[in-house]
Amino acid sequence: MLIAFIVAHLTANGRTEIRIARNLVANAVAEAAANGAISAAIFNQMDPNTDQRWPLNGEAHQLAIGNTRVVAQLEDEAGRINPSTAPAPLLEAFLRTTGSDPESARRLAAAIGEWVGSAPAPRPPNSQLADYISAGLDYGPPGEPLESLDELGRVLGMTPAVLAAIRPHLTLFGPPQPNPSSADPVVATALASITQAGAVSPNQPPPDVLTLRIMATAFGSDNARVTTKAVVRVGVMLPGGYAVLAWGSGNRFE
Repeated sequence: MLIAFIVAHLTANGRTEIRIARNLVANAVAEAAANGAISAAIFNQMDPNTDQRWPLNGEAHQLAIGNTRVVAQLEDEAGRINPSTAPAPLLEAFLRTTGSDPESARRLAAAIGEWVGSAPAPRPPNSQLADYISAGLDYGPPGEPLESLDELGRVLGMTPAVLAAIRPHLTLFGPPQPNPSSADPVVATALASITQAGAVSPNQPPPDVLTLRIMATAFGSDNARVTTKAVVRVGVMLPGGYAVLAWGSGNRFE
């Protein structure tokens, strides 16, 4: 009986290890396929025939990478708001659009401008630091562009609820003023409000370089599913025709 128990135990362990190894292989294959789909999307956007390029509207494109099915989606990164470079009126209008009251939106927009160093009339650093210390914080605004969107959570007046509301519409790579033609309804509403107020000119020359966000979801064997995202600049003036700004997996992505 003891020998039978040992054999059964070893057999069960062996089957578990085989399943784990099979899952690891399936996930690795799916991840490679997702990365391949992103590369395919980049080269699609470099096609001299613009009619062959996929539109940057989030439409799903089906690809077969090896034996793996991949769904690729492309969006114009210029349709998002870049908090490191966006003017204060746009930030304020954006915060109001996402649910902040007018006074909170004004204060938070000013605080973001001081944090990233884009405030048109910044206060002395000591005055900024004093506000943070008064709020019980042991740091002050760095006065430099954001290194991650999570960093916004350290801005004076920012709450988890506000950050959760604005984060889906933000980017670290877009222009100071988003492109109205590719903006989502929230960003478009904020743009419309400042355009009506005459705070920012709606006319911008077309960019020489296109910045796009690519999301590729690969569906592999053994229910493997891997999502990889990338932000890429594409343009004939760039070395090799493109530059990768960010590339990663998972839900947390800038």
